[in-house]
Amino acid sequence: MGGLRPKTAQRPTRGEGGPAGRETPSNLNDKIRVCVRKRPLSGKEKAKGDKDIVQPTGSRSLAVLEPKVKVDLTKYIEESRFTFDEVFDEHADNTQVYARTAKPLVEYIFGGGNATCFAYGQTGSGKTYTMMDTHNGLYIQAAEDLFALLRQPGNQHMQAFVTFYEIYLANLFDLLNDRKKLFAREDASQNVCIQGVREVLIQSPEDLMSVFEYGHSCRSTGSTGANADSSRSHAILQIALKDMSGRRPVQHGKLSFIDLAGNERGADRGDSANKQTMMEGAEINKSLLALKECIRALDLNKRHQPFRQSKLTQVLKDSFIGNSRACMIATISPNTSNSDNTLNTLRYADRVKAMKSNGSAGETEPTGVGSDEYCDTGLDDPAYEDDPKERAQEAATDAGYEWGAAYGRGPVHGSARDAFREEDEYELVGEADDEFATAGTTYG
Repeated sequence: MGGLRPKTAQRPTRGEGGPAGRETPSNLNDKIRVCVRKRPLSGKEKAKGDKDIVQPTGSRSLAVLEPKVKVDLTKYIEESRFTFDEVFDEHADNTQVYARTAKPLVEYIFGGGNATCFAYGQTGSGKTYTMMDTHNGLYIQAAEDLFALLRQPGNQHMQAFVTFYEIYLANLFDLLNDRKKLFAREDASQNVCIQGVREVLIQSPEDLMSVFEYGHSCRSTGSTGANADSSRSHAILQIALKDMSGRRPVQHGKLSFIDLAGNERGADRGDSANKQTMMEGAEINKSLLALKECIRALDLNKRHQPFRQSKLTQVLKDSFIGNSRACMIATISPNTSNSDNTLNTLRYADRVKAMKSNGSAGETEPTGVGSDEYCDTGLDDPAYEDDPKERAQEAATDAGYEWGAAYGRGPVHGSARDAFREEDEYELVGEADDEFATAGTTYG
């Protein structure tokens, strides 16, 4: 880093730790666990002269050393510190990652719960390699442990069924049935069901591998400026345990592996990006933002959680509520040119880590971010509540907002969000820009 002295934040990190910064092991039985995996520098990045700016400082913490330049052209390094449940450096292989992430989830579903393991990060940061690698991905290792448990005397009345589908441009497609279009529905108990999805009985890890390879070949991929083989959809691989001892099979537990499409900026797509690529990127970012809003609503204990804002959050509903556990693996790129994306991913993961683990075996404490650039306004504090006077003033302003209703129904008074909601309902496309979409805000 050229001998520059890091400029660190004055606000200390609030992560767990003992005296003198000694870290305590994380609880593998937490309701929601957040882990970070750093990939090594690629040969292309080394040839370009990129430096490694991500430095793990322990088994649960890391620091990002971001080179910056002041207005007077003075160079300095800004250090941002994070603490999570687990931090895996570039030398950790998939076996080590599996032991601390997905392995506890496999054991959990035999108790009758739902478990989800999902990877989040910038495109090209190693999500698909971690989750869906055909040789040593987390799903393969999970299948080996799952069938070992099924062979035990107390579990021989159960069988495993697999489904594999993707969410592409807000639509669901069955990867095991010629990309047949699917629909997400809710039953009487408000459990999300995927209507028409094909379930395949598997009796060995080899069966799962063959099923996965068939479905993976049908997945939507594309080339962007950041990744020559970028996933353009969210892929969901689910393994359901069903009790076959009765007259009808009854689901006992479910394990989901989700490879989220990479979050990206417009500049990451390159100058040659066509309209389809831009639409894909916009839909990916919208669904990931909706996921964050659901997590925020749960964090603030709001009565309503907006799981219907996107197909992704609708499918992930049972991963965050009820008898469930989830493990998020945030994958990051360590090179200098991706520093903004890396910090965005880490801050997103830090937001998830701050969720309250109501009803979990071990309560998790919110972590903090040490950074001069990070602005702590207090809005993300779990104790934050809206000001009633401010809310009433906003409602009065909205009441005076007039907009033309669809199909000539005349002017209607209401908020701007109501206007755009009606446009969506009647599938109207106006010439004016959607101010909320332009701002990158999900509304619904």
